[in-house]
Amino acid sequence: MAFDRKLLEIIACPVTKGKLQYDAGNKELISTAAKLAYPINDDIPVLLENEARELSADEVEQWNS
Repeated sequence: MAFDRKLLEIIACPVTKGKLQYDAGNKELISTAAKLAYPINDDIPVLLENEARELSADEVEQWNS
């Protein structure tokens, strides 16, 4: 089973309540507004701020372009 991209239409960043983007290569959901990457474990997004990693300025710029 793979991550269901339809979830991106209904879930939001728990910090900013903004949209998330899917990073298939790293199995993460990206919030450029919060500068966080939330992990996806066993096809389940872990939308906990303390489980997310901080995005570098370069990563934020890459996702915003």
